[in-house]
Amino acid sequence: MVATPTATLAPPAISARGLRKSYGDKTVLDGIDLDIPQGSVFALLGPNGAGKTTTVEILSTLVSADGGTARIAGHDLAREPAGVRSAIGVTGQFAAVDGLLTAEENLLLMADLRHLPRREGRRRAAALLERFELTEVAGKPVTAFSGGMRRKLDLAMTLVGDPRIIFLDEPTTGLDPRSRRTLWGIIRGLVADQGVTVFLTTQYLEEADHLADRIAVLDRGGIVAEGTADELKRLIPGGHIRLRFPDPDQLRAAVRHFGAVAADPEELTLRVPGDGSIPTLRAVLDVLDGASIHAESLTVHTPDLDDVFLTLTGRTGSPKETSR
Repeated sequence: MVATPTATLAPPAISARGLRKSYGDKTVLDGIDLDIPQGSVFALLGPNGAGKTTTVEILSTLVSADGGTARIAGHDLAREPAGVRSAIGVTGQFAAVDGLLTAEENLLLMADLRHLPRREGRRRAAALLERFELTEVAGKPVTAFSGGMRRKLDLAMTLVGDPRIIFLDEPTTGLDPRSRRTLWGIIRGLVADQGVTVFLTTQYLEEADHLADRIAVLDRGGIVAEGTADELKRLIPGGHIRLRFPDPDQLRAAVRHFGAVAADPEELTLRVPGDGSIPTLRAVLDVLDGASIHAESLTVHTPDLDDVFLTLTGRTGSPKETSR
């Protein structure tokens, strides 16, 4: 009998085990583990000083870890830092563009730093200017650019080297909502069209909810939760299914069948606790059908990422990180 070959899973773009880092007597990372699949967006959330930026600095070879191991794009972080750097791009919290140069000159400078042949550098610069809708301002000095245009150019410069993994450390800080959503579209396009892996830290919980395939919450040096946005939201109590009924008789019948739940006789609504999952929803519908109770509408309410963040970290305020 001929054995059927088994499919092999692609190795993760980023994997880390037991990463540790301290500054003096302050422990910033206390043994974190990460596994980030290729071609995905991973978001790291955490309160001020939780270690988000330090994590990016370690994984991008900017600082060394005190302990633990990591592999980036198949390269050992400690033994093959040059291989890691050749596979990644990094966009920091503030646009690293030269305001005295034009957009095109900034991109060509990056191409020179990447030791690209002149013709190839010009080709990539032109392609990136077009992709980021900067062609019309290619010859203008960056000092004349808006914040959104600067961030787009900054990300374009990161892509000059055609990285397979991009670290974005709070890339939309200070942008207006329209510019932020434009950048979101560009990031998703990089993943969908080119299979790029994005490691994102952000102070905007909506941003993580919109972009990330998986999210990890970092607090007090450790990962306190990880999963999809929906999985994290289901960890937090307060989710419910809201039923609206056509008349008081239907509402009273529903209250008898669902027991101690929150009913609003004026609004003719009933709140049934639930995690928003399909099995929970199906169970509620089965009760209604079995008792011949008619509901006019049904809506599912789950906690948002603000609730997740505040509950898991036990902090108030946003997760904006002003130091490390």
